[in-house]
Amino acid sequence: MTEANGSAAPEAPAQIRMQVLAQYIRDLSFENTIAQKGLLGGEIQPDITVQVSLDARTRPQPNQYEVINKFRVTSKNKATGDTLFLMELEYAGIFVVEGVPGEQLHPFLLIECPRMLFPFVRRIISDVTRDGGFPALNVDTVDYMALYRQELARRAEAKKPPASPQA
Repeated sequence: MTEANGSAAPEAPAQIRMQVLAQYIRDLSFENTIAQKGLLGGEIQPDITVQVSLDARTRPQPNQYEVINKFRVTSKNKATGDTLFLMELEYAGIFVVEGVPGEQLHPFLLIECPRMLFPFVRRIISDVTRDGGFPALNVDTVDYMALYRQELARRAEAKKPPASPQA
């Protein structure tokens, strides 16, 4: 179709469609090491670290992907360095994604899909830490865009040739 001035009319962008087909816990581990060792005397000041990594895989069905949020939560006593608890969670979702251009699919899968799963991950971590004998841990919102950019920078740095020693 051409417009009145003879130029081609711009094509409408493809409609992006994302559907969550399933979400589930792939793996869950919680170790209450303080209870296993017996109660420690003295004051406990927890220092909590949360590590997040992501993975995405294609599935045999067209336009289907499995996206996995991996969380490792460690709580240590600031005073002694003793581990209080360790939690590892892999939470996955099966997504149908259509209309995303090929060059944008990778960031879409590792930013938008995990963002959809995050409220469920947060709830699981909160429930498991509470049920494990600790105050419920409400994990801060993850900035998946920043996480994606950090991973791209890490990969680019890893591809650089090592610097030659100066003579």
